[in-house]
Amino acid sequence: MGEEQDVNQVVAEAARAARAAAASLAAAPAKTIDEALRGMARRLAAGPDAILEANRADVAAAEAGGMSGGLLDRLRLDEARLAGMAEQLNILADVEPEPARRTVRELGGGLVLQEWRRPVGVIGANYEARPNVTVDVASQLIKSQNGGVLRTGSAALASAIALMDEIVAPALAEAGLDPAAVQLIRARGRETADALVSQPGLVPLVILRGSGESTRTLAEKAALRGVRTLAHADGGGVLYIDAAADLGKAFALVTAGLDRLGVCNRLNLLLIHRSHYEDLVPRVTAAVAPRIAVSLPPHAHALGYEWALDADREATITVAPVDSPLAAARLANDETSGLAAGIVTEDAAAAREFLGAYAGTGAFWNATTRLLDGFKLLNVPETGINIDRVPGPRGPVTFRDLSLRQYAVVPADRLAELDQ
Repeated sequence: MGEEQDVNQVVAEAARAARAAAASLAAAPAKTIDEALRGMARRLAAGPDAILEANRADVAAAEAGGMSGGLLDRLRLDEARLAGMAEQLNILADVEPEPARRTVRELGGGLVLQEWRRPVGVIGANYEARPNVTVDVASQLIKSQNGGVLRTGSAALASAIALMDEIVAPALAEAGLDPAAVQLIRARGRETADALVSQPGLVPLVILRGSGESTRTLAEKAALRGVRTLAHADGGGVLYIDAAADLGKAFALVTAGLDRLGVCNRLNLLLIHRSHYEDLVPRVTAAVAPRIAVSLPPHAHALGYEWALDADREATITVAPVDSPLAAARLANDETSGLAAGIVTEDAAAAREFLGAYAGTGAFWNATTRLLDGFKLLNVPETGINIDRVPGPRGPVTFRDLSLRQYAVVPADRLAELDQ
């Protein structure tokens, strides 16, 4: 009990510090916010040695512990990846901020209704051992003018500490913002994740990213404790090769969907129209061998089983026959997470049937599901991909989604005074 109280206290203290400092972000002009983001980019480009040294220690420990190749790929940083992170920060800094206020309509009597955007205050984030996500989430919080409490997997903690201490905090301070606005939980262990979703008065919203079961469990705990979540628990891309597919495109998309195996939007389930099935299965198997194993019917697992979460068998795809575009879409709806599905076809009617029936987060025609990513789709980093089947932020969640809506009724003839 004492240890649990200590962990809760660590998280609560971080949340209070972020809350006190978040006022400097909320009150800052957009120019200052973007200066902080550009400062982060400059530091990533100019001084990566301390970050790479910390990351090498993380990777060495993970290798000694038997971490799988796909997870190691997500953990590892190099100068090229740091340069890519810096480029994304500069692009984010150039994005116009969302308007703080917009007029909805006139109400009569000299009054107008406005919709105002307000920061949440403090947002938590729990994510897998991927160092780049520390910067992605921190930048989204800063751009949306929210404070934050970040918690990463223990395997990436040294890298995350280096990124916070060498990149995020100094850039905030240089821009005249309080560097305490974004906090990192520096204690190890799953208990810190539980504590993060247990502070509704301090951290009312938590972004959850990671392996399916652990993230779902955290989301359930958060709901019981009155904490709202944006959860990214499950993934797995679906590709359907139609009877009217250009097979050259189809094989190129299969290859494109398997360029990285430890990511949620990779090719996970390959559906083939029955008219092509017998011919294509050996060709697909040969095309992906020896790097990728193919799971064929009868399957000893759920059809939508997400291989990226299986450290022992992540280099696997499931292949199955279907009878039509509609059958493929329904199978993707019913048997998979609903993250993303695509059709390969030259028949517009088949594409309409598939895209009209598929209800998941991302739908693709002659394109890879690997495009379902905040930066690739929207040209801004993401905090995660939300696949909830209810109203609210869905798909890549970016800074635009991290604010509260407030209705304000004000005199029409006094609007200009609000900008002074």
